Amino acid sequence: MNVPANLKYSNDHEWCRIEGDVAVIGITDFAQSQLGDIVFVDVPTVGETLAAGEVFGSIEAVKTVSDAFLPVGGEVLEFNAAVDADPSIVNKDAYGEGWLVKVRMSNPAEYDSLLSPADYEKLIG
Repeated sequence: MNVPANLKYSNDHEWCRIEGDVAVIGITDFAQSQLGDIVFVDVPTVGETLAAGEVFGSIEAVKTVSDAFLPVGGEVLEFNAAVDADPSIVNKDAYGEGWLVKVRMSNPAEYDSLLSPADYEKLIG
């Protein structure tokens, strides 16, 4: 499994990258591989402020639907239009073009409490 060293991770298999006061969030390579072929991503929370751990959307694969959880709290600023148009991008490039949302963080310290790449690798075994 690909676990980039420049990201932090949640127990729910989301990754997080910081750009100023904005967190870019997506699901991990492990999560997309477990889900299988992703056919639809729904993020109805753009413009809303959510706490860390709250559901910001859902990811639908051929055989299942899974909730997506915010690893850090804040205002959901943007849903990736490319993923909206072609959800399979998440399967092809989970850490790049397949990002899901951008969030203006309410408490940047929450980022520091996320899992390191080494800790996330231990979680997924």
